[in-house]
Amino acid sequence: MNDVARLAGVSIKTVSRVVNDEPAVHPETAERVLAAIDQLGFRRNLGARNLRRGSTTGTVGLVVEDVGNPFYSELTRAVEKVATAFGRHVLSGSSEEDSDRERELALEFCSRRVDGLLVVPAGTHHGYLVPEMRAGTPVVFVDRPAGDVAADTVLVDNVGGTVAAVAHLARHGHRRIAFLGDRPDIYTAAERLRGFREGCARAGLPVDERLAILRPPTARSVADAVARLLAGPDPATAIIAGNNRVTVHLLRALAHVTSRPAIVGFDDFELADLLDPPVTVVAHDVSRLGSAAAELLFARINGDASAPRKVVLPVTLVPRGSGEVAP
Repeated sequence: MNDVARLAGVSIKTVSRVVNDEPAVHPETAERVLAAIDQLGFRRNLGARNLRRGSTTGTVGLVVEDVGNPFYSELTRAVEKVATAFGRHVLSGSSEEDSDRERELALEFCSRRVDGLLVVPAGTHHGYLVPEMRAGTPVVFVDRPAGDVAADTVLVDNVGGTVAAVAHLARHGHRRIAFLGDRPDIYTAAERLRGFREGCARAGLPVDERLAILRPPTARSVADAVARLLAGPDPATAIIAGNNRVTVHLLRALAHVTSRPAIVGFDDFELADLLDPPVTVVAHDVSRLGSAAAELLFARINGDASAPRKVVLPVTLVPRGSGEVAP
């Protein structure tokens, strides 16, 4: 401010009035001050200004698993749209499915005094957020619940989705249905496996645990799992893929297989309807997941003090061809 005042030939108080949009500054004087700010390359620290005034920092934090995953890119965009409507910006980061990294990011955002926090949990211990929540920072968990704190949560119907997938495949004559999912310590993977088992029970199918494989979804791990599922005298005739990344790796692994099993993927993904055959999926509205969580967060920011809520969004089975192949 001293440098700006000196260059513009005004007092420090005048500079303060201009940058804080206060009245009673002559337009020509204000223009001279703004020109000096531009010439010197300075930028206002809005966070510091807002904190000094006792108002918000104008930001919310968002911790996701991997912003490079189209699922989380769509979710982030939905959060940004809601935040923009409330005059806020979004600070985001990827935990890479590491609970320590999740904690680091969440506390870093809190140290920057975000107005609220959205978290896709990588771990199950969230007591570290209790002091922040008690201090008035609202937290909403997205896609997975918190492990050990009472907080707002927005989920999709993971169990119902895989129950529907099993029922669909069973109606098309399949009795050897496999489930290929992500790591078993991930909430969504565990819930979808639970839905798979429940779906088999409802359809009167025995649950062969050899047909349920959960592991990190890499091209190699999925290819190895597919080789196991299709080997032997009684192979799987249908495979339910536990998320979009598993489905993509599964399709690659089956690219040169002549007798392909039926496929149902959990999560829709780009170009799924253009493949041959088009991929049958359990779809849900990722944008709605992000916007519902963000709307709940801003309700808390704006004073909603009701008990923590759990919102479960519906899923829809979309038949396109790959899940309607006969055994």
